[in-house]
Amino acid sequence: MTAIMSLHGNTSNFTTGQSWGALRKAWKGYRIAKVQGDASRMREYAGKIRKIQGELGVSVASFPHLGIN
Repeated sequence: MTAIMSLHGNTSNFTTGQSWGALRKAWKGYRIAKVQGDASRMREYAGKIRKIQGELGVSVASFPHLGIN
């Protein structure tokens, strides 16, 4: 893979490493929001997590307690 990767026909401006780093940070934000009981932020992070996972081509997480499958 090149430094800038093509994902599903779209050109991403992020490297694979940057995408994995963003995914790690999104999961961290989700866990913090969950501990704080902030459902709106949990939904926000869940959306980001699912988007990045889709772009990376890995299995996409579901969040049934938020109604996101």
